Amino acid sequence: MTFNSAHDAPPVVLIHGLWVTPRSWEHWIAYYASQGIHVLAPAWPGVEGEVEDLRANPSAMAGVGLKEVVDRYDALVQGLERPPILIGHSFGGAIVQLLLDRGLGSAGVAIDSAAVKGVLPLPLSTLRSTWPVLRNPANKDKAVGLSPRQFRYAFANTLSEEESLAAYNRYHVPGSAKVLFQGAFANVNPQAATRVDFANDRRAPLLFIAGGADHIVPPKVNKANARLYRKSTAITDYQEFPGRSHLTIGQDGWQEVADFALAWAVDHTSVPQ
Repeated sequence: MTFNSAHDAPPVVLIHGLWVTPRSWEHWIAYYASQGIHVLAPAWPGVEGEVEDLRANPSAMAGVGLKEVVDRYDALVQGLERPPILIGHSFGGAIVQLLLDRGLGSAGVAIDSAAVKGVLPLPLSTLRSTWPVLRNPANKDKAVGLSPRQFRYAFANTLSEEESLAAYNRYHVPGSAKVLFQGAFANVNPQAATRVDFANDRRAPLLFIAGGADHIVPPKVNKANARLYRKSTAITDYQEFPGRSHLTIGQDGWQEVADFALAWAVDHTSVPQ
């Protein structure tokens, strides 16, 4: 779809996940912009800058919590003239859910979304993907990265070793372990940062997109997340792309996912009351 002018197109805010930067959206930014869309892809607090610099010195992201991240996007969204379409990947998908629950955005798309509080399935592949960080409680206030081998299992299991290494070198940075701990232990924390009101009838429409071969967030996790929203009359949809890894926004065929996400969001755009 191509918009005739910026006035016709709703703005799109792209929200990255853990262990990457806004660079992970580089294809989508150019693709959407070519269609006349105003695209914003801001960084999490502490993740400003180039991948190479953040690898050399990741100290700025150490100890950053999920509330600080969500509050940054909250301020950005409220500063826009029009309610934007929110599209998030991985923990960015959880952030989309939290922002919609606050009454922000005109539509939301959560791609391979990290689970929010209340989602119960915990597949072995999820544990294996996150164990390098969660196995040591002392990591909580650190910025911790993945090795190329760990990255391939977690993010790029459907890619060749060469393709995975190229993606690792292009996108991967150490991530705030605090965010991962907050997500992992949300179901035993009454004040969890990932609490969402699943019965919120006033939130904007929400689409879950899952990759059929995702190791970090297998489809069963996204399905369970989507089912929790049955308590609400607001629109909630689910779409699965078979054979796609967690790196679905960057691996070959990303255009199909980008097209589906945008078309769905435009078709369902609303302004929450």
